[in-house]
Formats: sequence, C-alpha cells, structure tokens
Amino acid sequence: MKLAMIAVAVAAAASAPAGAQLVRAQSPESVARAMRDAGYKAVVGTDKVGDPMITSGYGGSDFQVLFYNCTNHKACATVQFHSGYDFERPIPLESLNEWNRSERFGRAFLDKDDDPILEMDVDLDDGGLSPLLFVDNLEFWTSVLGKFEKHIGYRK
Repeated sequence: MKLAMIAVAVAAAASAPAGAQLVRAQSPESVARAMRDAGYKAVVGTDKVGDPMITSGYGGSDFQVLFYNCTNHKACATVQFHSGYDFERPIPLESLNEWNRSERFGRAFLDKDDDPILEMDVDLDDGGLSPLLFVDNLEFWTSVLGKFEKHIGYRK
C-alpha cells in the first residue's frame, strides 16, 4: 500500500507543470522568454520607478510590458501591456469613451498631454500562466492594439 501511495505521488508530481516553465511576473525573464519564443522582440529593463519593464513591438508599433504589485522592485504579481501615442492634434475624449463603451479589452484614456494611451492587464499571480496561455493573451493584445490604432486614426 505504501509503495502504491508513493507511485501516485510521483505520478502527480510528474504531471504538474514545473514552476520554471510557467510565465510569472516574479520572473521578468520568463515573460521575455515566452515573448521571444513567440517571435516578439523583448528587451528587459526597468521603468522610471525601478520596477521591471519589457520593451517590445508589433506591426510597426512599440509597446511596453509593465510590472505591477512588486515588492522591492521584484516579486511582482501582475503585468500590463501598455502603448502610448503622441498626436499633434488632440484626440476627442468622446472617441476614447466610444472605444471603452464598445470594446471589452484594452482600456483607453488620455494622458496629461491629451495623448491616447491603451492598456491591458494580465494577472500572473498565484503560480503564473502556461507559456501558451500567456502568448494567447499577448496575441489578443496585439489584435486589440491594431484595432485601437485604426480607431484613433493612427493607422489606416
């Protein structure tokens, strides 16, 4: 009986995903690795407050992956896809309100200079995500990004 219990425990451990394989905000390199494996540029750095940040891009547009809920600039819990735009003419607030009313993903707002910002949060706390699920979120972000750029007239 004891041998059978050990065999069940070993089988359960073997079928569980290894922590190092998961994409976790506590490990910015795991996020960057998943992005690179999916064909995205991913440059790991730090933001203006010292938290991790990844610079990337898609379809000619740059975006950042910002890390939040960090302890001492490490051990972060969540990430946020972020893209900002610099327009000479202000984007009407009503246009962004329309986006937020009609689109479920990708929250839009105007920054202090009245330039549009698009963000989408991903919770990587409590164990993280499989690389496949993280890349699914990343691909969803890039589709939202393209749609938003058309909405604000950044791209045709």
